[in-house]
Amino acid sequence: MARKQVTLIFPQHLIKEPVIYMMSKEYDVIPNIRRAKVTESVGEVTLELEGPEDSLKKAVAFLEKKGVKVEPVVGDVVS
Repeated sequence: MARKQVTLIFPQHLIKEPVIYMMSKEYDVIPNIRRAKVTESVGEVTLELEGPEDSLKKAVAFLEKKGVKVEPVVGDVVS
C-alpha cells in the first residue's frame, strides 16, 4: 500500500458534488481528510490517499479529468 498527500482545489460547480466519494469507490482508494476549507466559490481539501500505487495514479487522473486541480503536498513522503 502506498500513501500520498495532495491538496485538491474544487471549482465552484463541483463544490457540492461527491467527487471524493466517487473517486474512492471507483479506484479503491482510502481518503483521509487532513484539512478542508469550503466557501461559496471554491473548495480546498488536503487529503491523504492510501491504496495501491496504480490506483492512486488513476484516482488522481480521475480528479483532474473532473476539473479538480490536484497539487502534491510539499514534503510528502510516499511509503
